[in-house]
Amino acid sequence: MTIKSWILSTLAGAALTVAQAGELTWLTDLPKAQTLAKTEKKAVLVVFTGSDWCPPCMKLKAEVLDSAEFQKYAKEKLVLVELDFPRKKTLPDDQKKANAALRDKYQVRGFPTLLLLGSDGAKLGQKVGYGGTGPAAVIKELNEFAAGK
Repeated sequence: MTIKSWILSTLAGAALTVAQAGELTWLTDLPKAQTLAKTEKKAVLVVFTGSDWCPPCMKLKAEVLDSAEFQKYAKEKLVLVELDFPRKKTLPDDQKKANAALRDKYQVRGFPTLLLLGSDGAKLGQKVGYGGTGPAAVIKELNEFAAGK
């Protein structure tokens, strides 16, 4: 393999990875997500985040949520919901109210918070914070929540 063909194949692989990474759908409407989860027989992962101001939230997104390992897992097992509480960007008022109501309902006291719900809406587990443990550790914890551990 020549260096030129190696570079082209590497770039093509990187482009494919980026395209695949973009395939995950993050919903902002929990009731719609729960309906979809019932249909697909999946759990619902709700991520409460401060996307534009919370360093651990940004780190979770970069290290876990955007990783190929997590994305493969999520495609098979999860319906994803992002409930954002930004400081710089503006959300529609109805979205702000819905996010705040869910924050209060699930007693979210810190960001990021990961909440795993069964397809029936039952709370399976909740974790506050991200300490840089990587995708494998987060997936393991989600699996433990799902198994009732």
